[in-house]
Amino acid sequence: MRRDLTPADLGDLLERPLLATLATRRIDDSILLSPVWHEWRDGAFLVVVEAGDGKLRHVTRDPRVAIIVAEPDPPYRGIEIRGIAEIERLPDGSAIRRIGRRYIGDDVESLYAEDDDSSVALQIGPGDLRAWDFADEYPAS
Repeated sequence: MRRDLTPADLGDLLERPLLATLATRRIDDSILLSPVWHEWRDGAFLVVVEAGDGKLRHVTRDPRVAIIVAEPDPPYRGIEIRGIAEIERLPDGSAIRRIGRRYIGDDVESLYAEDDDSSVALQIGPGDLRAWDFADEYPAS
């Protein structure tokens, strides 16, 4: 397994519409794992959440999070960031439409209104970064 990689070493992994798993801390300090849509932008993950979402309450109370993206097929590339989530208010629905388009295509336009301001973004990064792949074990990939 190749370790100590940078995001650039992972090729197109962060451009693919793979679900990420976001870890936040509940009030009792247990961990909530949530599948989330994401975007890798300017060296950080961007995750959009609705204003009343539990993940947002968790991050407001304790901004320490972890997020991981890993592919299910060889060479099994992956990246994990542990760090502090910064909450950004979104002025319109453009971020959720842009991210959603990666996952469901142009149908996203009918799901998220142009003037939707009920979402916020969690920006996660750079924090502690761990990236890997098994390219040496799967040379044909």
